[in-house]
Amino acid sequence: MNKIEHIGIAIKDATVSIPLFNKLYNTEPYKIEMVESENVKTIFYQVGPNKMELLEATSPDSAIAKFIDKKGEGIHHIAYDVDDIYKEMERLKTLGFQFINEQPKNGADNKLIAFIHPKSTNGVLIELCQERKS
Repeated sequence: MNKIEHIGIAIKDATVSIPLFNKLYNTEPYKIEMVESENVKTIFYQVGPNKMELLEATSPDSAIAKFIDKKGEGIHHIAYDVDDIYKEMERLKTLGFQFINEQPKNGADNKLIAFIHPKSTNGVLIELCQERKS
């Protein structure tokens, strides 16, 4: 793993959260993107060298909606940048980590992504991210 790629925050309502985070970060989002496969709207901020991702459910049966129902709004995941997501997944599986998805999938912000199940990481949802090659 190279670095923290971003921190994901689950939100109920982007129309409320965007103005709040605009004030907090003293900037506007650099990207708002729908990820249909995950039923989520993503809102990305660049905060100094760091990225923050707001996640709003677009369907009541999405993972974000279920997370908010169970735990409320707040930090959802920490994402790490990796050079080769396939190799990193294989390395971590060999060490006993369980993945939510067995193969990487397309995510927001031009990334291939895979999630490690929180049961494997002391309750923290970890996302692996690799920049998609064009």
